Amino acid sequence: MIILLIILIVAFLLLWRDFKKGQKEKQELLQSIEEKNSLYKKEAMLAAKEAVQKDIEKFQEETKERRQELARLESKLLKREEILEDREQKLADKESNYLKREDELSDKEDYVAELMQKQIQELERITGLTLEEAKKLLFEQLKSDLQQEANALIRENENHIREIADEKAKEILTTVMQRCVIDQIVETTVTSVSLPSDEMKGRIIGREGRNIRTLETLTGVDLIIDDTPEAVVLSCFDPVRREIAKLALEKLVADGRIHPVRIEEMVEKSRIEVEQKIKQEGENAAMEMGIMNLNKEMIKTLGRLYYRTSYGQNVLQHSLEVGHIAGMIAAEIGANVKVAKRAGLLHDIGKAIDQTQEGTHIELGVELAKKYGEREDVIHAIEAHHDDITANTVEAVLVKLADAISAGRPGARRDTLEIYIKRLQKLEEIALSYEGIKQSFAVQAGREIRVIVQPDKFDDLASTRLARDIAKRIEEELDYPGQIRVTVVRELRTTEIAK
Repeated sequence: MIILLIILIVAFLLLWRDFKKGQKEKQELLQSIEEKNSLYKKEAMLAAKEAVQKDIEKFQEETKERRQELARLESKLLKREEILEDREQKLADKESNYLKREDELSDKEDYVAELMQKQIQELERITGLTLEEAKKLLFEQLKSDLQQEANALIRENENHIREIADEKAKEILTTVMQRCVIDQIVETTVTSVSLPSDEMKGRIIGREGRNIRTLETLTGVDLIIDDTPEAVVLSCFDPVRREIAKLALEKLVADGRIHPVRIEEMVEKSRIEVEQKIKQEGENAAMEMGIMNLNKEMIKTLGRLYYRTSYGQNVLQHSLEVGHIAGMIAAEIGANVKVAKRAGLLHDIGKAIDQTQEGTHIELGVELAKKYGEREDVIHAIEAHHDDITANTVEAVLVKLADAISAGRPGARRDTLEIYIKRLQKLEEIALSYEGIKQSFAVQAGREIRVIVQPDKFDDLASTRLARDIAKRIEEELDYPGQIRVTVVRELRTTEIAK
């Protein structure tokens, strides 16, 4: 028991010693921490003071620089202000000088106006003309001089342009014409059928004329049986019906059996042959022109032109020629070759039906082209090739030109005597409608008009202008193939007699 008490006492003393020691170490640690904190505070205060000092010094430096910059700007502004004041003063001086000069000029203008008025009065007194009369006389003189200069300039430019245009046009047209050679077929409204003997005429007429009546009724053609030996004449304005009648009659003559039933068979057979021929000619024309997408009905209509003539010119051959010429010129000048050839081939398509339907061949052609789905530019070229409307495309102009070339070349067409005489009379009427014309003559079958003028009313330049005006009126008022030359003759003769 005592030992246990001793042990407890010893243990308590040891624990007390350790507690005291711990208290002392804790106090020492707290003191050390306080010293370190105090040291850190001092160092932080010093660092903060240094940073603040540096910021103050930097701010002062920047403030100093800005003050210096402001001082420089202020100095510049003062200098500019001085310059502006100097300029303002100079402008004020100049304005004063200008006002003085303006007053001086005003005085001089008044003096000049007064002087001019005196001169005008003196000139009016000397010439005996008023100012308005003198102006009018001067203007007339100037107008005459300017007109002469203008005429000279126009003639010079026309000659230069004509030389260039003629050379280029001749080159293109010569190339085209050399490449395009198409025979022309000249036909009339009657067809002659040869007979083996005059005895055949009676068999064609038949008993009481029943054979000839049957043939005329089925074909719509008039048979003329006259005193012409061994020949019968078929007359009809429709070339297709005339061709059917011709083939049927030839078959009947060759067969020898001529009676109404046989006539009906031969006419039907001939009609089928002609329709096949029409289709074949239309296909050949389209193939020759390189057009592969024509409507079948359009091809048949085109083939009918093989039996159609205009002024003695076969219309299908004419259409082919127009297509070739238009296409070749289009290739030369860079236009649309396909459109030009297609429009050239179809430009007279209306002539295939103009004998059976009302309307001009242009109206009917446009109607057919629209019906069978042709392009707008092709339809426009068909409509414009006789100037019914204004040609708005290059291809339409080319078709019109090619049509004139094909129709106007020598031997292509035949004019009736009435049309020929009317054209000659119209040429002379156009020339005589101008003042100062003595005489006019249409010569060279209407290819040239010669105009004789009064020499006292026309000079050389006025004669040139007259020729140009007459040519322009001829182009506007007449339809003609080829070209018409206008020649103005001015002759002045002076005669004196020596005694």
